[in-house]
Amino acid sequence: MLMRAGFIRQLMSGVYSLLPLAVRSRAKIAAIIREEMDAIGCQEFLLPAIHPAEVWQKSGRWDTMGDEMFRLKDRRQADLVLGMTHEEVFSLIAGELDSYKELPQAWYQIQTKFRDEPRPRSGVLRTREFTMKDAYTFDIDDAGLDAAFELQRQAYTKIFDRLGFDAVQVEASSGAMGGTESVEFIVPAASGEDIIARCPNGDYSANLEKATSGLEPLADEPGPEAPQRFETPGVRTIDALVAFGDGHPSDRQIKTLVYVLDGEPALVLLRGDHQLQEQKLADATKSIEARPAAEDEVVGLLGAHPGSLGAVGLSDVRIVVDEALRGRSDMTTGANEDDFHLSGVSLERDIEVGEWHDLRAVEEGQPCPNCGSPLALMRGIEAGHIFKLGRKFAESIGVSVLDEEGKSQVVTMGSYGIGLERAMAAVVEVNHDDKGIIWPVTVAPYEVVITVLSVDQEGPLAAGEHLYQELRSAGVDVILDDRAERPGVKFTDAELIGFPIRITIGPKGLDKSVAEVQERRSGESEEIAIDTVAKAVSERIVAQRR
Repeated sequence: MLMRAGFIRQLMSGVYSLLPLAVRSRAKIAAIIREEMDAIGCQEFLLPAIHPAEVWQKSGRWDTMGDEMFRLKDRRQADLVLGMTHEEVFSLIAGELDSYKELPQAWYQIQTKFRDEPRPRSGVLRTREFTMKDAYTFDIDDAGLDAAFELQRQAYTKIFDRLGFDAVQVEASSGAMGGTESVEFIVPAASGEDIIARCPNGDYSANLEKATSGLEPLADEPGPEAPQRFETPGVRTIDALVAFGDGHPSDRQIKTLVYVLDGEPALVLLRGDHQLQEQKLADATKSIEARPAAEDEVVGLLGAHPGSLGAVGLSDVRIVVDEALRGRSDMTTGANEDDFHLSGVSLERDIEVGEWHDLRAVEEGQPCPNCGSPLALMRGIEAGHIFKLGRKFAESIGVSVLDEEGKSQVVTMGSYGIGLERAMAAVVEVNHDDKGIIWPVTVAPYEVVITVLSVDQEGPLAAGEHLYQELRSAGVDVILDDRAERPGVKFTDAELIGFPIRITIGPKGLDKSVAEVQERRSGESEEIAIDTVAKAVSERIVAQRR
């Protein structure tokens, strides 16, 4: 719709030009963000979009950001970065702070960001060049960070309310940002690429990359004193072993996956009826790169093909196990020999577990971890993300102040982001119909369109121009459609673009000294006296502003 309505044009994959209508809407989004950031005491900066590699190397993210970071060299062959975010550079500025008396600090900017997305998609929802409001807080202790985080959370709630959509707050993975806690603001939308698990009672909500759930307790038999090897010709899947018979249900099987974590192989064990959530694995193991091993890598490591794999008796490979397997016994797993499995396996007795983590993907209907109600999965758009970074960046960059006792104290940080074009697209995703966009007044490119019919006649055009000046004088953001087009074309364009209010002036209305006023959202229209329409529409617009 943004393409059809003349807001954006694609230059190449993941890169869009913003046309005048989009520039106006984005400016209003930025104004709302600035007002709410300023209201909680944030100060606005504007830092460079191009950075020297050294600052990213100092923080360690030169390596951890991988291929999503745009890297280049200048004419002197110095390594440079196009900024994905600005934790490092803001930390350098914070390095000028000397005393706890100068804290807390809250800073923000609205600046271009660059990320070499592997799969840019969904218009301006996921792009390689975009505008972000990124904010950063600096405090002397964790209590200060908690207070700053809460202020930002409240500001975000107000921002999204003013933008015209409800954003669900969910627990989220911090990913490459690290830190102790992060919260995403998700706008429910069928077209969203994020999936969240949500309790109907409001007790729990989390991005699927972070979500967990309760589990029904399973009673195990002690099983034999040692695993029993048995032949399973042609069995290569969990379901095939279930069908094989002899009592091997999926919840009594151990699924063994081989992953390569930062170049090193690892076995990842889950219950047979559970799926792996890869982001959980990466977060839990603090891996920059986590990928499934290729088949030749699997055979080279374990001597068998996928479907016949297991961890029994292995001691020279990293073994990462999902918490749902803790304490389980009398289980079935692969024997690391094609066409053979082992039964009667005890996790504690037979497998040298290196790490226990919550690794499984949550599924629809599983119990809420807090109240036990069935969880619902829903799609949504990430409109904002806030992080408690802690001291990760401050320590690496060297940001410390003297505390009350005169001792050097590393500060603690928070990071808070909103993508402006993404916010604009999210507004459209939840505010449209089959005719086009339905902009909330707060971010509409224009609040009112005056549609003049029969522009070749002096009366309608003069009346339209007079009303245009009246509304502008009243502070209404108005545009005059004086094109020499058919009425149907003008009406269709007004609905597609999504102006909140359309005022139509034509010869028939002027004969009665009235103009037609139509609300885009409700579709309701009425005739209002031409000499009072400016006042009536101005009052409506003011009432809809927040």
